[in-house]
Amino acid sequence: MSAKSSPKSSPMTTQAAARIQSSTAKGGGGQVKAGSFAARAQSAATTNQGKAAGSK
Repeated sequence: MSAKSSPKSSPMTTQAAARIQSSTAKGGGGQVKAGSFAARAQSAATTNQGKAAGSK
């Protein structure tokens, strides 16, 4: 039996999170709800940015 290989994931960037948040806000009357995918994406991007800065 062979193990399924999943595509390699890439970390969430601030640019990608901004695009997601912008699209969500446009569809939601300018609002992005707490806990939404857009909010979680922004949080992940901020976390990833901090990890990258700490690895220098």
